[in-house]
Amino acid sequence: MIWDHFVYFAIVAILLWMMGALSAWKHCRIAAIAATSLGLCVFLAFVCLLWHHLERPPLRTMGETRLWYSLFLPLVGLIIYSRWKYQWILSFSTLLATVFIVINLLKPEIHSKTLMPALQSPWFAPHVIVYMFAYALLGASAVMAAYLLLVKHKANQVETAICDNLVGVGLSFMTVGMLFGALWAKEAWGHYWAWDPKETWAAVTWFAYLVYVHARRLPKANNKGLLVWLIVAFALLQMCWWGINYLPSAQATSVHTYNIGG
Repeated sequence: MIWDHFVYFAIVAILLWMMGALSAWKHCRIAAIAATSLGLCVFLAFVCLLWHHLERPPLRTMGETRLWYSLFLPLVGLIIYSRWKYQWILSFSTLLATVFIVINLLKPEIHSKTLMPALQSPWFAPHVIVYMFAYALLGASAVMAAYLLLVKHKANQVETAICDNLVGVGLSFMTVGMLFGALWAKEAWGHYWAWDPKETWAAVTWFAYLVYVHARRLPKANNKGLLVWLIVAFALLQMCWWGINYLPSAQATSVHTYNIGG
C-alpha cells in the first residue's frame, strides 16, 4: 500500500524544509527557496500518489486533511519568506508541518477507497482543499501575531500589514470554501445551510476573522488587542476543524464530523 511509503517521502520533505530554514538563517535566499520548494514537490508527489492509489481525493478522514495542512504550511511559509524575508518563518512552518506529519505517522489510518455518496460530489474536493489552504494562511497570521506579542512586544505598520494581508487572503479563501460547501450541501442533502454543529462553528470562525478585518480599519484600532484577537480566532478555527469531533451534539447529529480515531 502506498501509505507504507509515507515515512520515506515525509523524511525527505522534512529534511529539505529544514535545509531551507537553515539557509534562510544564513541569508542564502535562493537556496532557502529552492530547498523548500523541492520539499513541497516531494510531499505533493506523495499526496498525488495516494490520490491515484485510493482512486479518490485523500480528504475523507482527519488524517488525510492533516496531509494537506502539512503541505500548505511550508507553502505559506515560503510565500511569506519570499515576500517579506522573515528568516524565522520557514523554521516555524517546518516545525508545525513536522508536528502534523508525526501525528499521522503515530496514528496510521485504514485508507479505504470507499466514499459515502455525499462525498462523491464534485464540490467535495475543492471545498476541503480551499479550506485547508485558508487554515494554513490563518495559522500563519496567528504565528505572526504571537511573534509580535511575545517576542517583539510591539509591531510597526509593516508588520501589522503582514497580518492584515494573511487574514484578508485567508478569509477570502475561507469564504470561497464556504460557498463550495454550500453547493456541496445542496447537492448532497438538499439544502445550502442547516446550522449543523460544523456549519455553526464555521460561521463563528468566519465572523471572528471578519471582526478583525473591520476593526483594523477603525481610526483608533488597538493593535495589541487585535493581535490577541487573531490568536483567539485561530483557537475558534481549531474548534471548527477538529474540536467539534469531541462534542456530544456533533457526534449525534453532525454529517460533517470525522471519526475521532482519524
